[in-house]
Amino acid sequence: MDSEEKQAGQSSPLPGSVDVAIIGGGVIGVGTAYALARAGMRVALFEKATLACEQSSRNWGWVRTLNRDLPEVPLAIRANQLWGDIQTRIDVGFRRTGMLYLQETEADAAAHEAWMARASTYGVDAIQLDRRATLYHLPESGRTWTGAMYSATDGVAEPRIAVQGIATLARQDGAIIREHCAVRGIERTAGRVSAVITEHGRVAAQAVLVAAGAWSRLFCGNLGANFPQLKVRGSVLRTQPFDAGLTTAINGKDFTCRKRADGGYTVSQFGASMADLVPDSFRLMRHFIRPWLANNTFVRLRFGKRFFEELATPRHFTADRVSPFECHRVLDPLPSRAGVQQAWQRLSDAFPIFRQARIAQSWAGYIDVTPDAMPVMDAVPGLPGLYLASGFSGHGFGIGPAVGEAMAQLMQGTQPAVDLRPFRFGRYAE
Repeated sequence: MDSEEKQAGQSSPLPGSVDVAIIGGGVIGVGTAYALARAGMRVALFEKATLACEQSSRNWGWVRTLNRDLPEVPLAIRANQLWGDIQTRIDVGFRRTGMLYLQETEADAAAHEAWMARASTYGVDAIQLDRRATLYHLPESGRTWTGAMYSATDGVAEPRIAVQGIATLARQDGAIIREHCAVRGIERTAGRVSAVITEHGRVAAQAVLVAAGAWSRLFCGNLGANFPQLKVRGSVLRTQPFDAGLTTAINGKDFTCRKRADGGYTVSQFGASMADLVPDSFRLMRHFIRPWLANNTFVRLRFGKRFFEELATPRHFTADRVSPFECHRVLDPLPSRAGVQQAWQRLSDAFPIFRQARIAQSWAGYIDVTPDAMPVMDAVPGLPGLYLASGFSGHGFGIGPAVGEAMAQLMQGTQPAVDLRPFRFGRYAE
């Protein structure tokens, strides 16, 4: 779709009715729109700003099965297949580069062996490499890698073009996608969702999917559904085009690195994540206190102006007035300078050749996290016709197409090919 056609689509009247309305234009929302449109459903997606303007364009770009929580493994395997199918239709930068989880100690190797044993029932493509086979994939290193867990079929896609590419395919299959069109709320008839109310008007719908990333808790909370979700700021950098002799995506325990399609590298680390203390941090303390204590080396807490910004955001609002989603359309946090500098230092210490590279850019995004770091993919209890796919905790981009397929199946009333019971909404109340 060229720019003139796209602009015409944004200014055209809203559809009077659809089968499914989707709130959120990230990889999850767009992936679901794509799957529904391919199934012949009438679907409209509404994005308050532009497609992939937040975390879906700001992530690492990994498409991995390795080291996922076991319930996510079937999604990851299916997503790997779907990324390949999508790449044959349009360029989303998907490449099976292989992926390494590097090891330095016997404990590292034992942890990887244990994960592979548990994941083997799903047929995951993962093996242990010895030191010699591991070094074959790496530039000269200043660290003593003893081996690695390796998947030859894991890979990467390019976040900045992937969601746009999938959206193009969804439009070709009949989906309506409206940017700069915030959904303020929903309308119910006889207790069931019957329409979405957007800033530009009403659209009747038999089902509504909330795939709003870090905004999902606010939207659901306004409807009376308490979704325990917080935001974590992840910081990332990229280099200018550079050949380090490294094409395999790697997790070096305290840094990550993957080759980009533009010739540079995307670099980060888990320790570059930071959680701002906000009012919801205290409201949800009972859900998050144990995960915080267990992961305090990966996610650092900070108190600052974000507390007061969220304190001033209305938690309850009506659909006939300007909503918080229109007042602040894009979450665009500053990156953690210390976090990205530390990731870069660790990478260049591990692989001295990177000292010749130049950093081109750093950025940050808000990751939607849940207490158990797994998403909710379910109908929302007490709100018939409303569905939620959110809380992907930094794992959502790679499994996005499979999540879209599963949610499309769920909303059509068919049995999803992947077991969604581990992702039920009510598990936090159990």
